[in-house]
Amino acid sequence: MRRAPTRSTATIGSEAEGSGTLPDEKPPTLVAAFRPLDPGIVSDDIPAFFIGRNKEGFWVARDAKGRIGGIFLLENSAVSFAKRNSEPNGCATIFPFERIELDVENNGNPLVGYVGSMMRLAMRLQRRIAAFTGK
Repeated sequence: MRRAPTRSTATIGSEAEGSGTLPDEKPPTLVAAFRPLDPGIVSDDIPAFFIGRNKEGFWVARDAKGRIGGIFLLENSAVSFAKRNSEPNGCATIFPFERIELDVENNGNPLVGYVGSMMRLAMRLQRRIAAFTGK
């Protein structure tokens, strides 16, 4: 069962915060910035993983201490990654409401990077075709 933390484990920022402009045709989105967990909620002795979706819709798993993380096609794969990297005792999982971006090396599915690149290329091509045809 998923439960939202009683206190925020992340700070919120706008995707366009650093650039000073909003992305084309996209509303601002919320991004979770990783912060240490409150020891009153999760003991420091228990490994904890954030699991959520990134801006491309892929699943991200990242340990709360920023040592390991990965990007996955499926939620189950992200959860399995978290469990596998916290054996033998298991881990706490935090599912933030905001999207999360992996800020460490991707130790997850290596194909996701290629799929993401292909998706971005297809979107650019679609915009160019639409601009050319006026649709």
